[in-house]
Amino acid sequence: MSLALRQNGAFEFPVLVADIGGTNARFALVDTPGAETVFCGSTATAGHAGIGDAIRETVLPGAQNQPKTAIIAVAGPVTGDRIPLTNAAWVVEPKKLMADLGLKQVIVLNDFEAQALALPTLAGEDLEQVGPGVPRQNSTKFVLGPGTGLGAAAMIHAAQTWVPVPGEGGHVEIGPLSADDLSIWPHIERLGGRIGAEQILSGSGLPRLARAVAKSMGADRSYDSAADVTKSAHDGDPVAVKTLNVFAEALGRVAGDFALTLLARGGVYLTGGVTPRIAAFLTDGHFRSAFEAKAPHEALLRTIPTYIVRHPNPALEGLASFARNPERYAVELSGRSWAADHREAAMS
Repeated sequence: MSLALRQNGAFEFPVLVADIGGTNARFALVDTPGAETVFCGSTATAGHAGIGDAIRETVLPGAQNQPKTAIIAVAGPVTGDRIPLTNAAWVVEPKKLMADLGLKQVIVLNDFEAQALALPTLAGEDLEQVGPGVPRQNSTKFVLGPGTGLGAAAMIHAAQTWVPVPGEGGHVEIGPLSADDLSIWPHIERLGGRIGAEQILSGSGLPRLARAVAKSMGADRSYDSAADVTKSAHDGDPVAVKTLNVFAEALGRVAGDFALTLLARGGVYLTGGVTPRIAAFLTDGHFRSAFEAKAPHEALLRTIPTYIVRHPNPALEGLASFARNPERYAVELSGRSWAADHREAAMS
């Protein structure tokens, strides 16, 4: 895909942007290229038969103008004309959406690709910096998001263009480092004989880590969900408190590894549903100390900033930014864009 070809494309407005996760679907509208992003609402995926029903009930009643384009981020691979979600019963069918809702174009991207698209525009109250460092302009950024799983994506700047690069970085291996780790790791349940970062650094992984911490401490505890762990920690339960300290340190180690791998001088950004619920444990020094402890490159890591993303809907904002200024981003649309005449859109 040449930059010249990509720059010829533009979306028809209004543009509907959607962030479809395993639990919730969030929607917003952008009426014109210069308009603000208008949040339309969030709804449980389980409450609707499919994305079309959710749009009709959540978006269209309040829309002043019928959307002509939909840009949708999904938690799962984009594979053909039927796109099943990884952690929900919905199947996204772009051609059916166009027929049912009168759309002229549908684009489907990866959910953490959408998170990456937001990074160049986040500023001010959208971000809470953790530790030192100053972002270098037009330099690689990385986003890491402990939520249902552990999402990861890079935002590379090259040829005066931002290039989002999603991946499966959440599944890198993570092993024990400290004496505490060495007492905890033997109790962590393995998947396929290994411990991937997502197995402990996610909403599903947090109770798994807590059970291992409890066994290492000889404590009798039972945690059924991430919410159980975070609530117990806020109530002062020593097992839960230690769990979140270990979680923060492990997340810092993984974030530091990616910062080194990509030389992410533009910063490392934490998103995901777990992050805001454990912010106190990410800002008390455990996360940042682990992030910087990368001998012999401690001095380098100290210059790379880390942030908690405070924007309530960064994925939607990323998709909206792409809709307004598609020429600013090198987004591969081949096989991920559908036009109303059932031919691939010219932008691909």
